[in-house]
Amino acid sequence: MTAKSVNDLNLIMIGNCSVAALLDKNARYVWGCLPDFAGDPVFCDLLAGNEESEAGFFDIVLDNQVASSQRYAGNTAVVVTTLIDDQDNAVEITDFVPRFKQHGRTFRPTMFVRHIRPVCGRPRIRVRLRPAKDWGGSNVETTRGSNHIRYLGTGQVMRCTTDLPIGYVLNETAFLLDKPASLLFGPDETVPEGATAMSREFYDRTCDYWQEWCRYLSLPFEWQDQVIRAAITLKMCNFEETGAIVAAMTTSIPESPPETPGSARNWDYRYCWLRDGYFVVSALNRLGATRTMEGYLGYITNIIAQASDGHLKPVYGLSYDDDLEEREIATLPGYRDMGPVRCGNQAHEHIQNDVYGSVILSVTQVFFDKRLKRQGDETLFTILEPLGERCLALYDKPDAGLWELRNFAHVHTYSSVLCWAGADRLARIADHIGLKDRAAYWRRAADDMRDHILAEGFNAERNSFVDAWGGDAVDGSLLLLLELGFVDADDPRFAGTVAAIEEDLKFGDYVFRYVKADDFGEPENAFIICTFWYIDALVKLGRQDEARALFENMLANMNPAGLLSEHINVESHELWGNFPQTYSLVGLINSATALSKRWKDAF
Repeated sequence: MTAKSVNDLNLIMIGNCSVAALLDKNARYVWGCLPDFAGDPVFCDLLAGNEESEAGFFDIVLDNQVASSQRYAGNTAVVVTTLIDDQDNAVEITDFVPRFKQHGRTFRPTMFVRHIRPVCGRPRIRVRLRPAKDWGGSNVETTRGSNHIRYLGTGQVMRCTTDLPIGYVLNETAFLLDKPASLLFGPDETVPEGATAMSREFYDRTCDYWQEWCRYLSLPFEWQDQVIRAAITLKMCNFEETGAIVAAMTTSIPESPPETPGSARNWDYRYCWLRDGYFVVSALNRLGATRTMEGYLGYITNIIAQASDGHLKPVYGLSYDDDLEEREIATLPGYRDMGPVRCGNQAHEHIQNDVYGSVILSVTQVFFDKRLKRQGDETLFTILEPLGERCLALYDKPDAGLWELRNFAHVHTYSSVLCWAGADRLARIADHIGLKDRAAYWRRAADDMRDHILAEGFNAERNSFVDAWGGDAVDGSLLLLLELGFVDADDPRFAGTVAAIEEDLKFGDYVFRYVKADDFGEPENAFIICTFWYIDALVKLGRQDEARALFENMLANMNPAGLLSEHINVESHELWGNFPQTYSLVGLINSATALSKRWKDAF
């Protein structure tokens, strides 16, 4: 095998809230799972190491290619890539996953659409469609029909329908592209019309859907392009069938290069963390996109219903499954050969006490937003109250914290504050819906919890809140205490906390989540959302110019598609960690909203 180009996170995403794929700058499908976000990666080239892959990708190869360009079609999840050869022949590739309204519902099939057309000269191309199965462990078998190819995976059969000659695709024959053609890849279902005719119809209707969706976003005046892209991406990370919101589309992209083989912080993020769901819902709500919250409400109420003992795990599968046993996959060498590749996540076993407050916060707006078709009522409040009781019982108990420390347990201040926030919001909700006795109960509980947290979670010598009760270290989560309403902007304790974080966690223009050694040693890269949290804190402290400069720097570090991963190297500015990371895009939206000039002041 020959060496291939080094993998990086210069990737672009397509999706429709059922399935998604990541494409590289040459429109090669390098990651995509079926039948859903957490399924078998039929496109697994991203984790196939540094050698040229035999399978697990889908690309259009242009002979003698010398250049490429790529963009999203305006305000959509549709990707347009142009490949150019050394004679200026060019081919345009349009990729998307259909999503539009049909028969009174949203049509979002498990289908990838690829349309190719010559735009200059007579480009000579080859189509290479090589799905894998069993995590890249074996190639799929094929059968052919008159205008389709069937790919026999494990537990699923896929079909490519095309108006190209079938032999060209099966044999990867080079040919001159002299007219447009399309390839539809998805379940083994009959396509009732020609591939190109269907792709053109689906393209128009999918573009219309996303552009109409964007029309109703309540955008800040500044940085609209970046906010729109972040919002669309967050929407694509919503598994609409159940309402789950995944943390990222990938697994096992290292947080940083491993010091020794097999030691990398490689995790599977293709699941729904209830905490992350709150952050995503909150960000989209700020933009007026409340339907994700409504779908998420259905997801968490089902989870609550199945938790007979009242215990909530921090992370669940797309269909409420709570057994996400973590295992290593031997068939893939990993991103840049930086294994291991993991499926599942041990976090499902963790005790993370912030989860109960996070769930309450994620649905609080349902009780107050008059735009919603179905508002929160006493029935929903009754469902939430047991979560509040868990907050009251656990706010002063050790846990793994939001950073999911595997071998350390402390009473983490952030977890305690989230428990307080759960009780505080229940008091507000009860008061709003006229349950005065319950409002008084939860207000007393919240006040008692707050007094205790202030006594144990604040270090007077450092004049700062600390990461764990009785400690002296800080972490990035403390930047959220103001956002959560635990302290006020003029509280000197918050300013002192920001100062301590600047001293301990700020390196250049970036903020680490923590710097002390954990289960895998000391963190090597900055945690992107912590930098956004710091920016938000500066805004609230009146340090607008500093905040704006840091925000512009973060925008400069986005990949060409306007996306972010979880971590960034403070020296090289290279992105690391699972991709695209919802946390990071949430941070972008919130910071842009906080910093932007108001519309009334813009003209």
